[in-house]
Formats: sequence, structure tokens, C-alpha cells
Amino acid sequence: MSVTITRWSEYATKAEGRHRAGLGIAAAVYLAVFVAAAMPGASYYLASRELRAFSPLNAVFRPSGPVGMRLALVATASFSGIYLYAIRKKWKWLARQGKTRNWLDLHIIMGTAAPVLITLHAGFRTRGLAGIAYWMMMIVALSGFVGRYLYSQVPRRLNAAELSLREMQEITDEIEEQLHSQSMLPARDLQPILAVPSKKEVEAMALIPALLLMIAGDLRRPFRVAHLRRHAVKGAARFGTLWGLLPSHQAELERVIALARRRSWMAAKISFLAKTQRVFHLWHVIHKPFSYSFAILACVHIGFELFIGYY
Repeated sequence: MSVTITRWSEYATKAEGRHRAGLGIAAAVYLAVFVAAAMPGASYYLASRELRAFSPLNAVFRPSGPVGMRLALVATASFSGIYLYAIRKKWKWLARQGKTRNWLDLHIIMGTAAPVLITLHAGFRTRGLAGIAYWMMMIVALSGFVGRYLYSQVPRRLNAAELSLREMQEITDEIEEQLHSQSMLPARDLQPILAVPSKKEVEAMALIPALLLMIAGDLRRPFRVAHLRRHAVKGAARFGTLWGLLPSHQAELERVIALARRRSWMAAKISFLAKTQRVFHLWHVIHKPFSYSFAILACVHIGFELFIGYY
């Protein structure tokens, strides 16, 4: 199992680096498009609807203007890309291209950027059918963040094989053995970050309290890691870590902290797995209908405007 953990870490490090670089480039492109439109048109977007008609920028930045239409085209292309994530599950050739998690991250990047661009395209004003589509789009976007968080609670793969509950427990036990064998940090200092409710305790809880407990644990974990690092690092070196929030230059200490963080994460996922899967299923029931309804309304809006002409 130790060989499995080592290979998993090496593979994850290389793949994660390439994936993050790609996401960074995509985010930078979207940010550049946003800045290129928002900065020159700031005075127009901040003006009231009545004053915009008399603004010299109206012909350029109104929804049917050159900037407005380009924003709409980029956003529409992004929305088309968003639905590739759903199509991928049905199209076998596309399903073999890349990892599901990577597709999901790109799905979220486009799903975050597209509503922002549509907001600029509409000039922060929504009404009629376009307004209904707009707010449905915002619901879909916000629910997407919830879905990404839920997705992260269910460990998916280990060396391209599905990670079973038994394998998760074996990895957790081995990490715990490594933590017990190290001498860098005493057990009493590790206890706060390693303390996780048991699977039986979570299963006995109602759904909402269990979810709140899971979220609270994820929010506390970075601060517990910072507390652990802050107590291990002495003197002026603490300032270099921003009181424990940033990694130190002590390789052995960071290795132990990484083990403790991973053990805490894995143990929490094991305890909350059943609850998370249940909520994830309910989320799909809500997210998909809103997503497809928005797509239909958006197509109707675009088709209607093309048919009558937008001036």
C-alpha cells in the first residue's frame, strides 16, 4: 500500500501542475476579456437606464453594440463548452479524453465566467424573457459551486481505479501509522487536526446537521494546520509563515503536516461519505432541470432576437 501512496502522490503532482496551469490560462483569458470591456465602459455601465441612451458610449456598449455582441458571443461559446461536461458522459470518445475532475474544473471556470460576461452584455439590466433566463443562469451558477464542493467530498480515483471505502480506510490507517512513528510533532499537538467524528456518529445524525458539521470541519482544517505549524516553528521563522498559514522551510515538518492533513481529509470523507452521496444525488435532481431550462430559454432569447433584429 505504501507503493500505491507514493505512485499516487507522484502522478497527482505532475498531472495537477499541468491542470492548474491550464486553468490559470483559461481564467486569465476570461479576466482579460472582462477588463477589456468593463474598464472602458465603466461610466456607461454605472449610469442609469435613462442616461445611457444619451451616452456617447451607448452605440458601443449596449447589448446590440459591438462590445455587447462580442461579450454575448464569448459567453455563448462558454455556455456551449459547459454542456460538453454532460455530453461527455454520453459520448464514449469524449469520455476517454482527460479526467472527469479536470473537465469539471474547466466546467466551473466557464460556468463562473459566462454569467459575468452576460451581466456586462446586458448592462446589469434584466427584464422580460432575458431576465428570466438570466436569473435562472445565476441559480445554475451558484448551485454549481455547491456541486463542486460536494464532488470534492467523494474521493474518486487512485491510479485510475475507483477508490473503494476499504482502500480509503487502508490508506488512512497507513498514514496514521506514519504519523505515530514520527518524532517531529507530539501526539497531543496532532490530536485537534486528527479528531474526526466516526462513521457511526455521522450516520446517526440528521442530514442537515451532518452537512453543517462536515462544512465546519473543512473550514476549521486550514486553521488547525496553521496552529500546528505555528507551535512547531520557533522564533522569527513564524513571521515567514504568516503565523502558520504558509508552509515553512522545514521539509520534515511540512511532510508530517501534509500527512496529518491528508489523514484528516480521508477520515472525514469516510465518515461523511454516505451523507455526501445522498446530498449529491439530490443536488443532481435540482441542478440538471434548472440547467436545461436555462439552455432552452437562452436559445429562445437568441433565436427571437435574431428573428426580429435587435436595435
